Amino acid sequence: MAQILVRDLEQGVVERLKRRAKEDGRSLQSEVKAILERAAFAPQVNMETARKISETFRLKFKDRKFPDTVRLIRELRGR
Repeated sequence: MAQILVRDLEQGVVERLKRRAKEDGRSLQSEVKAILERAAFAPQVNMETARKISETFRLKFKDRKFPDTVRLIRELRGR
């Protein structure tokens, strides 16, 4: 198996990775390995595909009416 060395990570990034590893019950190395494996096989979406997906959703919900969420949030904050 190959090895990768990552230099000059900010301490905050390392601490966050350590917390994630602890929450997931893994070592730091296992957590970073899992993140890299997921990222390597995650589908990549270019801007053209993203625009097509966005347009599909716009057309799907074109005639639907949605509540004013700003008003709802303000009401809930007032409680």
